[in-house]
Amino acid sequence: MPSTTLEFDAILFDMDGTLVDSTAGVVGAWSLFAESYPGINVHEILSSSHGVRTVDNLRIHCGVEDPEELQREAVRFEEAIVSTSSLNGRRGIVALPGAHEIIDDLLSVAKFPKPRWAICTSATRSYASAALNLAGFPLPDVLVAAEDVTKGKPEPDPYLLGAKRCGVPPERCLVIEDAPSGVRSGNAAGCKTLALLTTHSRKQVEDSQPDFIIKDLSSVNMRRTENGIEVEINIASD
Repeated sequence: MPSTTLEFDAILFDMDGTLVDSTAGVVGAWSLFAESYPGINVHEILSSSHGVRTVDNLRIHCGVEDPEELQREAVRFEEAIVSTSSLNGRRGIVALPGAHEIIDDLLSVAKFPKPRWAICTSATRSYASAALNLAGFPLPDVLVAAEDVTKGKPEPDPYLLGAKRCGVPPERCLVIEDAPSGVRSGNAAGCKTLALLTTHSRKQVEDSQPDFIIKDLSSVNMRRTENGIEVEINIASD
């Protein structure tokens, strides 16, 4: 399998679909919300909503426009992801292949005032904290959540803010994403982008034009260098 090795100042991770698999809870939450919004098509939503902020999904698919109601419903939705993820035999919120190993490697990397990795998620801070805990991950020094930006993915704001909080230029960052909207966000921010084939088809991922595509984080090795983080990417061939 061909590989390439690059060095970056910081690694900016997406969360759902990249580090954790919350599919069971997302299915449960949308099924629950179908009771309150009987006109929604859960199957259709699940095929297009990944990587988009909850408030934006509720606005698009449920027609919720009032800002205060949006916030209340977003909280209810993300609480439902956690509460339904293990119901009826569902597998819960779990780590994706290779994710623990990568984060363990990065835990020794410089922290504040010079963090070298961040999580930039479309989830709220409350849900992100709960999901990371359930999947066995520590909270990073830099966590960019939905409420930290006015415009979510595919706009560049989440990754621009992640780079800023790490104190490095975005062009010296590697964004790791599973969702086409997140890849487009990283591209728009000027970062290099590494896409995972964990939630979308290769065609969907390719259409978002990432710099690299791999199966999952088990195809990546990282180590600290004097000036940053060396990333060895084993390029997916399937």
